[in-house]
Amino acid sequence: MESILPTLSLYLVLGAFAGVMAGLLGVGGGLIIVPVLAWIFHHQQIASALIMHLAIGTSLATIVLTSTSSIRAHQRHGAILWPVFWRLTPGIIIGAWIGSAVADALPSIALQKIFALFVLTVSAQMAFGAKPSPQRELPGAAGMLTVGGVIGGVSAIVGIGGGSLTVPFLTWCNTTIRQAVATSAACGLPIALAGTLGFVVTGLNAAPLPAWSLGYVYGPALVGIVFTSMLTAPLGAKLAHTLPTEVLKKVFAVFLAVIGVKMLLS
Repeated sequence: MESILPTLSLYLVLGAFAGVMAGLLGVGGGLIIVPVLAWIFHHQQIASALIMHLAIGTSLATIVLTSTSSIRAHQRHGAILWPVFWRLTPGIIIGAWIGSAVADALPSIALQKIFALFVLTVSAQMAFGAKPSPQRELPGAAGMLTVGGVIGGVSAIVGIGGGSLTVPFLTWCNTTIRQAVATSAACGLPIALAGTLGFVVTGLNAAPLPAWSLGYVYGPALVGIVFTSMLTAPLGAKLAHTLPTEVLKKVFAVFLAVIGVKMLLS
């Protein structure tokens, strides 16, 4: 196993890039963090059977810390629909727990293929600007529990904060895009908390874990990514007001497509 120090700079750069992209394009850091971590872990000679589990678990742990600053920013503008948040949260927590258990049971290569397909789906959505047209109101308690479960489960399996699922759902239910994004940011916290806890618990007996790991969460990567992403996310948000974000989204969609295809074929 290589020393932590030579790769710490990679984690810092990854965090900075993920932070800028999250602030600039409104995409979750997990879409960037998971594939790059998988690549770094491979070159650190971490056991291949653990690479995707560690990448996803660590990605979820970073969202726990970075989502809090996002929630505070949206709350200052009063955009979070807290009643919707509380109706989705029980399903999200249950789904994220189940999702982490499913991920633990799957081989690393299967997780890689699932993540690749999800990335390709998001890439297509970004490239073609597909948005559901508002058609209906929010469902009842059972419907919200089910939707929350799907969002939490899928998010935990692929290591994201759920924005690419929550925002389209809320928009479809006649929620304004501003409120949908803000509420989705709030929903990212219970997704990340429940998912991280699940990956920690299921990974405690995994072997051979690298040093400084807690279950499927790798400490050095977590610290490096969080440190720089929290510094650069405001920069990305500022750039969003000066750069052609729609053009950048399409460029980023191509970037995601390349990652997805590469992971699908490797």
